[in-house]
Amino acid sequence: MISVNENYSKLQASYLFSEIAKRVKAYQTAHPEAAVIRLGIGDVTLPLAPACREAMHKAVDELGEEATFRGYGPEQGYDFLREAIAVNDYQSRGCDIKASEIFVSDGSKCDCANIQELFADELRIAIPDPVYPVYVDTNVMAGRTGAAADGRYQGLCYLESTAANNFVPAPPAEAVDLIYLCFPNNPTGAVATKEQLKAWVDYAKANKALILFDAAYEAFIRDPEIPHSIYEIEGAKDVAIEFRSFSKKAGFTGVRCAFTVVPEGLKAYTKAGEEVALHAMWNRRHTTKFNGVSYPVQRAAEAVYSAEGARQTTEQVDYYLGNAKLIREGVKALGFDCVGGDNSPYVWVNVKGDSWEFFDRLLNEAQVVTTPGAGFGRCGQGYIRISAFNNREKVIEAMGRIAKALAN
Repeated sequence: MISVNENYSKLQASYLFSEIAKRVKAYQTAHPEAAVIRLGIGDVTLPLAPACREAMHKAVDELGEEATFRGYGPEQGYDFLREAIAVNDYQSRGCDIKASEIFVSDGSKCDCANIQELFADELRIAIPDPVYPVYVDTNVMAGRTGAAADGRYQGLCYLESTAANNFVPAPPAEAVDLIYLCFPNNPTGAVATKEQLKAWVDYAKANKALILFDAAYEAFIRDPEIPHSIYEIEGAKDVAIEFRSFSKKAGFTGVRCAFTVVPEGLKAYTKAGEEVALHAMWNRRHTTKFNGVSYPVQRAAEAVYSAEGARQTTEQVDYYLGNAKLIREGVKALGFDCVGGDNSPYVWVNVKGDSWEFFDRLLNEAQVVTTPGAGFGRCGQGYIRISAFNNREKVIEAMGRIAKALAN
């Protein structure tokens, strides 16, 4: 008899963004004439930068000639891209990261989910609340939690991120083994200082713990005092793995390219206390289950680091930050407290009521889609996340619609 993984039955309701899509579809079916503006899911709208398109076209042409055709590439990524990442994203900021420590993939969401395969089932895991659902759900699927009770899973250590701590949790009093951190944060848009990240690095060292640091939105940081990488903190190479993506940095949500940094000296332990190199383990997992990102996509990603590519993609990020500023100023003018929108494309708004009710109100009365904070965890109740990923004209119209709807 074929049996199923019964841990899936512990997952709470449907995936957040699937539930949003279902409600939006139901509304549009009932109101086919409505022009819905989507400021919910974090999907880009601007076209690929010219430098990236040109690089991709050139690579496709190479594949059309026998002399320059390529089949399988290295699973870890081509050297040209790994070197560009190491030099521009890390070494330029004083981080001692080598190309050999970088693994190119088709998405940081996949990597954040897949990395947990390296670790024992009985780990004590620290999860921020509110949180990107993938961190939690993949560990539930793997059987590392108990059942859900009152919106939380038994066996997880929840790191409450609230207005009281500026949405940046401090290390817990108890010892944990695996720590998920995301800055700039999704969903709150909060950023962490070097001092705050150092506290986490020191904690991880003291407890022989590991930090999984999701930096998918680092390209939106404009404050020069805010670190872009966990590796800007002394000692982080000994306790942290970092995930990054080209999805928001360069508009690759549909193109798919990301990377994970696993330092060669990073260690974990067997039950007997013996050291194990995580770099070698991830390399084995990566080469066993992944055949690499396509050559044209990797050439397009490499172009992000060219002079023209850097200028063009930075202009796109600045465009979205301009949208975020409009949203932030708009919600404040309506009397709502918010965070994010300055070093992040997300604005986290205290709606002074139920998240889903406010989501439904904006959908039904303003035809604007947001994301209910309750879908990100217990501490998200009472908030909504508004995404800056849309065209400027639609953002302006959406904020006007919201103001009109809330005035009624």
